[in-house]
Amino acid sequence: SLDHWIQSKTRGIWFKVHQSAASWIPELVNNGFQFHHAKNSFVMLYRWLPTDESANIPPYSHTMVGVGALVMNERQQVLVVSENYALIAGSWKLPGGYVEPNENFIDAAIREVEEETNIRTRFDSVVSIRHAHGAGFGCSDLYIVMALTPLTETISKCNREIAKCEWMDVNEYLNHPKVHETNRNFVRTYLEYKRLGVRIDCAEEMHQVLKKRYNVYSVTKVPEVGSSTSSDSSNSTGTPKL
Repeated sequence: SLDHWIQSKTRGIWFKVHQSAASWIPELVNNGFQFHHAKNSFVMLYRWLPTDESANIPPYSHTMVGVGALVMNERQQVLVVSENYALIAGSWKLPGGYVEPNENFIDAAIREVEEETNIRTRFDSVVSIRHAHGAGFGCSDLYIVMALTPLTETISKCNREIAKCEWMDVNEYLNHPKVHETNRNFVRTYLEYKRLGVRIDCAEEMHQVLKKRYNVYSVTKVPEVGSSTSSDSSNSTGTPKL
């Protein structure tokens, strides 16, 4: 088969090997195949056939995506959590976690808040994005902070993950010794957005060629109170709908 593929000018060969056929893996490796990625039930291998050009194989996913939720109520209190297994014991942070496959950023933030605190929320604005490298498994790390408006305020924490959870006055949060400076800056940034009357909104659009829906985030002006138009394109719980 390899000779046939080489003669037919095939460039790349992929083999998806399920657990039930794992005995194939040594044979494939001995024939020049390399590992590309693995899942719970299979491993994907490839071989680049041309000898006069470098392999043009896209790398597997290399960035882990997480969300943080800045939930602030009308009394200028921030919803904060202290995790059971925090890197710094007793530290306060914003609720949040990793985005699940096929999950939108907004939906992930809303889900994480409800899972950790039982508070229901709706989307208000993107606040900030933090990008770093050298995270788990050698991946890069993308952390997106969403401002959410609380629809409920009675806390019932997730005992498995959360040691403490409370509504903390924003000024206390900005000066608390157990709050990381990066988290303070997220709140300062959001307060500045509110002072300027702007937000980073989300609109769902359709790709003209692929006919797939995607989300576009852009800066918009918050309409004045009593205005007949509104930039709040989100539904009551999650990602904006067309």
